[in-house]
Amino acid sequence: MEVQALSTALLVFCLRLAQRTKSISVLFIGNSFTQRNDLPFLIASMAVQRGIGLKHELISAGGASLKRHWNAGPAVRAIRSGSYDFVVLQEQSTLPVKNAARMADSIRLFDGVIKQAGATTALFMTWAREHSPQHQELIADAYNSIGKEIGARVVPVGLAWQRFISKRDRSLLYDADQSHPSLAGSYLAACVFITTLLEAKPVGLAELPPDLDVRLAAEIQRSVWKQLG
Repeated sequence: MEVQALSTALLVFCLRLAQRTKSISVLFIGNSFTQRNDLPFLIASMAVQRGIGLKHELISAGGASLKRHWNAGPAVRAIRSGSYDFVVLQEQSTLPVKNAARMADSIRLFDGVIKQAGATTALFMTWAREHSPQHQELIADAYNSIGKEIGARVVPVGLAWQRFISKRDRSLLYDADQSHPSLAGSYLAACVFITTLLEAKPVGLAELPPDLDVRLAAEIQRSVWKQLG
């Protein structure tokens, strides 16, 4: 009788836990801007603190554009597996400035396959390079325009990035190459994903990457939530 009672109690506990935990599956398609500092893992580690289980997969190639991913094949095959809730598309960082029309064409191609698979398209708006902050408006316009056209979820990392560094040391979020994200930059991106894609609050998350300053992390959390929450 005691064993049966214990088993029943454990079953009830597991059912309650499952009810409190939301599970989402996300495919990330992009390049080193997504891969650096393992952004998908950062997002997942933050999500679990908000009761969201995030299963994630990354298809990445250095410097790759979405057109290159489309032509290569693995990304399209993964989408057609039909196992994702969201597919996050990250374009090559300078293409929205150089050729927004090509970017839009590639996103339309992916969006058709994503919708056929029953998933939702999300667009990872990236940031301008440190030496050309004036490009952020063009980047934002390119992502927002195609996002509105196809009904995608735009994750405005670039705009949150721009606002955060507007009153701070610009180099905080950039790696030494003035292009890729530092750990703080990737953490800011993860906070934006948590807020806009997963609709959760980043403020107060205590479990941080080991090398990230606690005060800087808290400042990033507050900045993102104030802007987008």
